[in-house]
Amino acid sequence: MSEKQIADQFSQAAEILQIFNTPENMQRIAKAGQLMVEALKNGGKIISCGNGGSMCDAMHFAEELTGRFRDDRASIAAVSISDPSHITCVANDYGFDFIFSRYVEGMGNKNDVLLGISTSGNSKNVLNALHAAKSKGMKVIGLTGKTGGEMANICDVEIRAPKSEYADRAQEIHIKVIHSLIHYIENNL
Repeated sequence: MSEKQIADQFSQAAEILQIFNTPENMQRIAKAGQLMVEALKNGGKIISCGNGGSMCDAMHFAEELTGRFRDDRASIAAVSISDPSHITCVANDYGFDFIFSRYVEGMGNKNDVLLGISTSGNSKNVLNALHAAKSKGMKVIGLTGKTGGEMANICDVEIRAPKSEYADRAQEIHIKVIHSLIHYIENNL
């Protein structure tokens, strides 16, 4: 890879970020943040999930809330569905499509929010988690890409990265949205 190709990667990322930067998307982020703040104020927690890089984003979201983002503050109730023993147990006994939904069934409550992350919007295990959350009366926020997939019709708030050829562009938007949500939560609790 040449230096020009590297520079092109940064230019493409900046272009996608600029396309995403619309009043409608900022309103979606604020609405999602408000749902999360309301849940936390009502004694709920935020559960997050995703596959691969999206699981890493789900973990990053939760650890910034339970740990620290920018300033010292009390820990905030958040957890990502990323425990290897849970995932392998459920995948072995029920199948990979149920690794997140079984967790939501056991740990989710009416005052909680589920943050589901899928660059396609069609990850079966994330979709199953969203349905499990809805059946418990939880609010559902989705970070998606492409067309939003099936998640677009399930989420209370869907935040969709602009269409791009590769999932990494959606993930770059997702991490910025995640940081914005954390900042929103910290400022409004």
